[in-house]
Amino acid sequence: MIALYQKVFGIGLQDTFVYRWNFVLRSLFSIIPLIATVFIWRAVCEQGSGLSEYNFSSMVFYFIGVLMVDNLASPTEDEWRIASEIREGQISSLLTKPLNHLAYRLSLFGAYRCLYTLVTLPVMGAVVWGLSRHIQLPQQILTWPLFFLSVAGSALIQFFIAYSLAMLAFWIMEVSTLIFILYSFEYFLSGHVFPLDLLPASVRSALEWTPFPYELFFPVQILLERLDVASIQKGLMMQFFWVCVTGASARLLWNLGVRRYQASGG
Repeated sequence: MIALYQKVFGIGLQDTFVYRWNFVLRSLFSIIPLIATVFIWRAVCEQGSGLSEYNFSSMVFYFIGVLMVDNLASPTEDEWRIASEIREGQISSLLTKPLNHLAYRLSLFGAYRCLYTLVTLPVMGAVVWGLSRHIQLPQQILTWPLFFLSVAGSALIQFFIAYSLAMLAFWIMEVSTLIFILYSFEYFLSGHVFPLDLLPASVRSALEWTPFPYELFFPVQILLERLDVASIQKGLMMQFFWVCVTGASARLLWNLGVRRYQASGG
């Protein structure tokens, strides 16, 4: 069975490599928001906004970390592809094969992320070189494995959320509005726009019980070594909790959706 999904992973790499120039262009243009963010926060810091948690260099490093985690863990149109398969009836051919659909799509997701990461390495290297004076690499060797462990948790949470959204296509013809609404909240609450520790303590405490901070903010905080051991342990436990919850939700929605699809003669 493992060999089967290894083959699926390989097919995913081949399929993704066909669109390598799309990946190259996407990676190149992904640094434009980072450049804009750097200019905005430089203006904020120069005007003495009273940010006690961050100076300009640490803010730049934070957003470099966000870009890195985003490249490593965020789905690339997976929900749109899965929803399209359901809407256009292509899912029927997959139902006749001895595949676990969730594992099948997870294998393809892994292939997409691996190739996208390889394609974006030169771009990330250029960003790190250009902004090197603002980067302070982790002092503790244990930071790196903890960071990549948290990135893996982030990738699973984001994939399972994307998969669950795509499953709604079994009931709703057009899921794009729901995807847009959820991702609007996710973009803001995951730490993509600004570090979440700039929010009031009460708001941060409430957010810690949602999956969003563990998608970007938490891994980046580990990379910046801004968390103590207890906070890292708590964060990893919350990540594991949300991986289980979102994974179970994805599996449940698939089972319910397929049952409805077959009952309606799809």
